[in-house]
Amino acid sequence: VTGVQTCALPILKPVFQEKIWGGSRLRSVFGFDIPNDKIGEDWAISAHPHGVSVVENGEFKGKRLDELWSEHKELFGHPSEPVFPLLIKILDAEDDLSVQVHPDDAYGMKHEGELGKTECWYIIDAEPGAEIIYGHHAKTREELAEMIKDGRWDDLLKKVPVKKGDFFYVPSGTIHAIGKGIMILETQQSSDTTYRVYDYDRKDAQGQTRELHIQQSIDVTTVPAKTPELQIKEVRKGNSSIVTYLETEFFNVYEWDIKGITSFKKQAPYTLMTVIEGAGDLVVDGKTYPLEKGTSCIIPNGVSEWAVQGELAIIATEPGK
Repeated sequence: VTGVQTCALPILKPVFQEKIWGGSRLRSVFGFDIPNDKIGEDWAISAHPHGVSVVENGEFKGKRLDELWSEHKELFGHPSEPVFPLLIKILDAEDDLSVQVHPDDAYGMKHEGELGKTECWYIIDAEPGAEIIYGHHAKTREELAEMIKDGRWDDLLKKVPVKKGDFFYVPSGTIHAIGKGIMILETQQSSDTTYRVYDYDRKDAQGQTRELHIQQSIDVTTVPAKTPELQIKEVRKGNSSIVTYLETEFFNVYEWDIKGITSFKKQAPYTLMTVIEGAGDLVVDGKTYPLEKGTSCIIPNGVSEWAVQGELAIIATEPGK
């Protein structure tokens, strides 16, 4: 494949984030060498300053993803964005996450100096009875403010049961929370701006409650709540299936469920991929890259076709159009 010698596929080292609600399943399920048993997030593909991925193979070994973005734009099809626009995470919710909402780009840039945060979730695993908070019941912004002030959480928040394999689109302005017992792969804009609406009055190791952002939350929440309608499409390729979950201005998200060998042709300037189940190989121009559960890599712009072989499931993301 043309140009592949000059752009070996960067495989990225995970960046772990300790969280009050984190656990140990990134070790037990994914085999990661996590530093303690309160790890909530693996930032699998990130150029965000709060946790930047480092390449662990090939000619770019030791390079940070933000450096690759600024110094090797050819790998990404010479994009115009000043920062790498996407962030891929695996989350382990040992406990409930705070109820939160994210701003859109305009509010995020004005108030926080970074992108807003539209995201989506693929449910990797969920304990029986697990739920997420996804949306709210307030009809007006005044009613939203009143219900938050009065702590009427049961009236305000919409709960949705989840199971392994479910998919949710969470545009900016959506009140949401991942519930305990859920593991997800999250595809999102590269932003770390979170406005906490409610945190169950829990305290951290120092006995402090975490900061809430009530006014910002009221400002940015979409009222009344809108539930996005998904147009999920599945295409069979032999024994494998390719599911398209989302095609948006922010990102396109797919699941590649591979059984045997499946070939792909480039559709976007670059593709991000994370293995969520099984193992196999990525084959580019006769060169084989082993893939195991938890492997994350970038298929750069110089690669026009590739194949995946084995028995494995991958969440793949392209930049939005």
